[in-house]
Amino acid sequence: MIQSLHISNYALISQIDIDFDPGLNIITGETGAGKSIMLGALSMLLGARADAKVITDSSKKSVVEVVFKLEDPAMFEAFFTENDLDADGDKVILRRELSPNGRSRAFINDSPVNLTQLRAIAIRLVDIHSQHQNLLLADSDFQLNIIDSLAGNEALLAEYHEAYARYQALLKKYSQTRDMLRRGRDEADFISFQLDELESLHLKQGEEAELESERDLLAGMTHIKQNIAEAIAPMRGDENAISALENTVDALRELSESIPDAEALASRLDSALIEIRDIASALESYDEEYNADPDRLDDIESRLSKIYSLETKHHVDNADALIELCQRLKEQIDMLDNGDETLAALEADARSAKKAAVLIARKISEARQQCAAKFAEELRAAAEPLGMKNLRCEIAVTSGKLNQSGIDQVEFLFAFNKNQALLPVGQTASGGEISRLMLAIKSIVGQKMNLPSIIFDEIDTGVSGEVASKMGELMQSLGKRIQVITITHLPQVAAKGSSHFKVYKQDDDVSTNTRVRRLDENQRVAELALMLSGSTDNQAALAAAKSLFD
Repeated sequence: MIQSLHISNYALISQIDIDFDPGLNIITGETGAGKSIMLGALSMLLGARADAKVITDSSKKSVVEVVFKLEDPAMFEAFFTENDLDADGDKVILRRELSPNGRSRAFINDSPVNLTQLRAIAIRLVDIHSQHQNLLLADSDFQLNIIDSLAGNEALLAEYHEAYARYQALLKKYSQTRDMLRRGRDEADFISFQLDELESLHLKQGEEAELESERDLLAGMTHIKQNIAEAIAPMRGDENAISALENTVDALRELSESIPDAEALASRLDSALIEIRDIASALESYDEEYNADPDRLDDIESRLSKIYSLETKHHVDNADALIELCQRLKEQIDMLDNGDETLAALEADARSAKKAAVLIARKISEARQQCAAKFAEELRAAAEPLGMKNLRCEIAVTSGKLNQSGIDQVEFLFAFNKNQALLPVGQTASGGEISRLMLAIKSIVGQKMNLPSIIFDEIDTGVSGEVASKMGELMQSLGKRIQVITITHLPQVAAKGSSHFKVYKQDDDVSTNTRVRRLDENQRVAELALMLSGSTDNQAALAAAKSLFD
């Protein structure tokens, strides 16, 4: 159940803190006081979009935090383990923060989480029924979800979705392969021509870069040879440097008897000559190696021209891409040659996958049909005290084609009068009747799914008098099993609560703020009198209010 709610810096709410009780909690207040603002803030914990426009004070963040008290903490152990989160005994704290820059952050027990994780646990802790959900009663998907929830089909549906996705993937592959074969057979001759053209080149990985490098080398050979000749000339010419330096070495050695350092100088120069002779030999080797071959250059240019032509033709960047294309064309030819066998195998796989999905879908359908009959009777029984004694209800589950949700179409059919035919709810129910039906449905779903808390936002819209009192009694009865929080404008409903909160607006010098206070017994009587007559001093209204509590 919801133990406490904190909202700060959200629209008209500067800060409110509410401690809720078990049972039926009533929230009342004038239109525009901020009751819907509270629900808007709460819905952020269920993953609703966070808009920075709701922030009142742009210098600080907006915060919504709810503390839940768990009746059975063991039910949530798997969630905390799977999401690597720390449990906190019998409490779960959910928090959503919204910064002025629009950035939103979510927390579970003070640990940062994503919105998917936040929503995954929030929907197991509280159900918020807002006014627009009454319109969903006519929606086929909403009706189907109710039946699946009550039938406990979650595990089967997860298994089915996996099987259905596999079937769809295989069916898509079969269709794509079939279409490719059709196109390929029309283009078989052209594909073979392209393949022959590519294979005739006998391309090798990295060959294009090697050819371009060799071509550039051969094209610049004259310049290279000239530079080598210029480098060798001073060392190997008629009056070359090596010969001159050798003479210098001899001269220095002859001076060694006269000059003590001459021998050392001769040795140093002799060592340098060894390096110079080696450099000269290397240059001579290069001179012999680098001989321009015009025929080789022509061959390279011719081959590169063919490669470039095919690259342009096939819109690729290099020869390696042509090799890949060649491989793909081979595969296409192989596919065409073995197309019938491949297609037959894919069709068999798709049929097998469909059969597996259908088997699961039938199990789901069987569970839905069993649940539908039982739910129709429970719904009729729950709605009868709400002024629908002539209600007839049928949950039609009809089988059709395989789809994302199985093989069924679900439709809720109702007749509210004895002489009325069963019709879809959207064609036969008034606004007040839809409100009562939704309350009956939510009361059944809330109990069956063990929801700790359920919040109703003016679910009693469109009803009054004795029916309103019966709706209050149903909420009161539901509150004995789970926590119920209801926003209402009806005193008959408000009188049934175990606790009562009033939402009101308060002005200061610069702003209007939404406030909430818990009402004591006398204040509750005055509030109901105000709801009945618009005045807290009307003695008849006060007496009527007291009688509602009696």
